This record gives sequence, structure tokens and C-alpha cells, in this order.
Amino acid sequence: MALAEKLKTHPRFAAFLTDNNIAMLFKSAPLHDIGKIGIPDRILLKPGRLDPDEFEIMKTHTTLGRDAIEHAEKQLGMKVEFLTMAKEIAYSHQEKWDGSGYPEGLAGDNIPISARLMALADVYDALISRRVYKEGMSHEKAISIIVESAGTHFDPDIVNAFVELQDEFSAIAQRYSDSDEATV
Repeated sequence: MALAEKLKTHPRFAAFLTDNNIAMLFKSAPLHDIGKIGIPDRILLKPGRLDPDEFEIMKTHTTLGRDAIEHAEKQLGMKVEFLTMAKEIAYSHQEKWDGSGYPEGLAGDNIPISARLMALADVYDALISRRVYKEGMSHEKAISIIVESAGTHFDPDIVNAFVELQDEFSAIAQRYSDSDEATV
């Protein structure tokens, strides 16, 4: 939400980042990894690097997530605005600016704005958070990695907004950090 608010007057994003769409992003973002419910724990909780076959299975979380949300919509018998955006985010948040991401290998502006915003926020959270397979890194190191990934992993304009908001990101992360017991 912080990134979206920062970018809502930017010429490349203003048409999409209306107050309504920002509210939908905020409601939808927590569902970005819903597809991981379909990934075996032996992969999700593996304490080391995933082998190529395990990574291929992990990559299916984007499609599984989109499909699960789509199934929920069908059960409701109608389109729900925040679920429509949630599908987009779940499916495309692993795409990379240079086209090297998945599931479709989309590049640049072909990646939905919602997914580009989620990608950066998700990576920041992943970098600073402790997981069973790694310790969390410092805010400063995470910023450095994200800045180095502008133009490859991330939309450079979104990275610029992130850098301007780095203190706010740190405060948000501290406010919502997991306890050690809840860390996965």
C-alpha cells in the first residue's frame, strides 16, 4: 500500500493506482502466496536449497493460487473485485522485469502493476525475515539487493519509490514482524 500511495501520481502508474485500486491491492496482497497450500511441506520447509525438481514444484504455487481464487469466485457465482486483483497478483508476482521470472516469463510493462508492486514488497519481506532455511538479513542489506535488482528483477520506477520509502518499509516490517515461534 505504501508503494502504491507513493506511485499514484507517477505518470506510468496514475491511471491504474486509483484510490479504489489501492484499496483492492491492500485487500488482495495477503493472498499472493495462497498457492503454497498446494506445495508439499518437504519442499516448503526444506532447510537447504531446492533442487531443480523441487523448484519446478515450488513454481506451481502461482498457478495453484490463481486457480484456487478462481474456484472461490466460481463458488460464489460472481466476480469479486478484490479476488480479481488477487488472482492477478498470485499468478504474476514471480515475474521479473527482464522476463526471467515465472510462470509466463512476462517482461517490463507486460507484468501487471499489482504484481510488480507485490514482487518488491514480497522480496523485501523474504530478505529480512528468518526462515527455516536462512536467517533474516538487515534492512540495509535488503535495500542494497533490491537496488541492485532494479531493471532486472524489479521495475526501476518502483525501486526508486521503495528507496524513498525505505524508512517507512523498515517501520512497517518491525510493526508486523513474526515471533520466532511463528517463523516459517
